[in-house]
Amino acid sequence: MSDPIAITLPADAGRLRSLPAGTAVVLSGPVFTARDATHARIVAELERDGVLPYGLAGQVLFYAGPTPAAAGRPAGAVGPTTAKRMDAWTPALLAAGIAATIGKGARSDAVRAACERYGAVYLAAVGGAAALLATHVASAEVVAYPELGTEALVRMDLDAFPAWVAVDATGADLYAVARGEWERGPHR
Repeated sequence: MSDPIAITLPADAGRLRSLPAGTAVVLSGPVFTARDATHARIVAELERDGVLPYGLAGQVLFYAGPTPAAAGRPAGAVGPTTAKRMDAWTPALLAAGIAATIGKGARSDAVRAACERYGAVYLAAVGGAAALLATHVASAEVVAYPELGTEALVRMDLDAFPAWVAVDATGADLYAVARGEWERGPHR
């Protein structure tokens, strides 16, 4: 296995589009956390105004709800949430200019098709390691919806945050490949 590819966001968002599913990356630069409640509000503002709010065009959405600062870190814990929960909103957000999303778990056919159509990618991060992943957060600042607590829209600056290209810009899906290999494997 080769070393992870260093990606600086948002400048290297275009480079992400060239990476095939299964590529390991380390991310540095800003991402915006967004879970269910935030997605509903962002999409409502997008529908009302016709553009992504809060400078989100060209940015990366991380499906996470960082906990308050702790242990000398800007976020005490920050781990990916199940991406499929955001599938209903994702195609519209990709069409409006979101460059990539980060979460855990497989995505729907509609999201895979939207990644291919709009040249976006879905990155998977390891679940269950939120305190460790928080060591890769250099700063965290609430941008919108502070009343949502940990589900607020937060701008986090990452420093060498580990992830993998799970759905690439051609629609290739690491989870589907892995599932197919398992189904054909020697255990059957």
